[in-house]
Amino acid sequence: MEKDQEFRVEMDSMGDVRVPVKALWGAQTQRAIENFPVSGLRLPRAFIRALGLVKAAAAEVNGDLGLLPAELARPIRQAAGEVAAGQWDDHFPVDVFQTGSGTSTHMNANEVIARRARQLTGENPPAIHPNDHVNLGQSSNDVIPACIHLSAYLEIESALLPALDHLGETLVRKQAECRDIVKTGRTHLMDALPIRLDQEISGWAAQVGQAIERLQSACPRLAELALGGTAVGTGVNAHPDFGARVAEALARLTGLPLREGRNHFALQAGQDTAVELSGQLRGTAVVLSKIANDLRWMNSGPRAGLGEIVLPALQPGSSIMPGKVNPVACEAVLMAAAQVIGNDAAIVQGGLGGHFQLNTMLPLIAHNLLQSIHLLARSARSMADQAVAGFTVNREALAESLGYNPLLVTALNPAIGYDAAAAIAKRAYAEGRPVKDVAAAMTELGAPELDRLLDPRSLTEPGLKGGGGGG
Repeated sequence: MEKDQEFRVEMDSMGDVRVPVKALWGAQTQRAIENFPVSGLRLPRAFIRALGLVKAAAAEVNGDLGLLPAELARPIRQAAGEVAAGQWDDHFPVDVFQTGSGTSTHMNANEVIARRARQLTGENPPAIHPNDHVNLGQSSNDVIPACIHLSAYLEIESALLPALDHLGETLVRKQAECRDIVKTGRTHLMDALPIRLDQEISGWAAQVGQAIERLQSACPRLAELALGGTAVGTGVNAHPDFGARVAEALARLTGLPLREGRNHFALQAGQDTAVELSGQLRGTAVVLSKIANDLRWMNSGPRAGLGEIVLPALQPGSSIMPGKVNPVACEAVLMAAAQVIGNDAAIVQGGLGGHFQLNTMLPLIAHNLLQSIHLLARSARSMADQAVAGFTVNREALAESLGYNPLLVTALNPAIGYDAAAAIAKRAYAEGRPVKDVAAAMTELGAPELDRLLDPRSLTEPGLKGGGGGG
């Protein structure tokens, strides 16, 4: 008997369902909990926020259109606002791996909002129905695609772009600190011509800037919302102005340039914009991986590696080797980037799940897209603050390796020719001698001319360094 008191009986079109007494959800959510015990993963907070915003905007518009009485529209809008604010996240328990349209999560929102709205109306609550009132003019098939766009757009604007801006600005500051530090360049992981450290860092900063541009280029298509299409894109059971007016209301709520989609059939049957955005996220992951790998290679050592820089020591690096410190911030970024790349593969597969008038991989796409945005935003900030901002430069190691770099002879090509320069490089490497000493012995170039031609700093600028001859 005590156990029975922990539950209440709810009813849907299939019959009675026992629901925990304290749960705001209803029968359809409870069925989903029981039907989909797959992963334990829930759709992210950003997606639930978007659902709440959509339901609040829909209640406002339906009230303004005279389709929903004010005494219903007002509490529905308030309850939806609470959902958007995260007040009832514990009442969204449905697994990511559920019905492909996301109907279970959508009805979860409808049921939570309806029950909470009834609570807000006092002792004699009106009959607020999840489908008839909270879902008026809507379908899972247009709401869930709209929430994918809305949640991704919000997270890119509020989290990812600011994080990438922060990383870019941190790189630019570090670039300024490192100007005039000349080091050995590397191609194929092998010694190459000199490069300045600020030039190398400028390349990283430019990559981050280009990643930002690519992400921004996808935003105009994220701004298109599927709302108003209802079940198959035709807009049955929705007011003709519903989609446009809800988009306008959401634009006011979020500050984003949102609008009704140009073609509801494309937005509901396909997830092309999500696939496009995921590709840009994958590209951003590659950028962060490039920077993280360069940093940890340059930090390698401290004795047997390159030892060009020293990353901040964040934690002990070994359970058995005392004093060992590892580039853990960079490694975390690399793992996050690998996850983003894996997420992209699943999103592409999800994009292939559009058959006829509906894509049936929507929860998977939503989860992976938002997880990728979150991982990249946190990784960019972490790398900026825990790796880039605090690394120091081992100037002595850079200068030593630079003086013995046999590839300095490239600057002699115009004066003595490629073959003669190659012979100098081979001998300098074999004998472990500075290039300048070997060049003095093997050519007729005087010390002032060799000093000029083999000045590492001058080799970091474009132009011919020699005074004639060719190879």
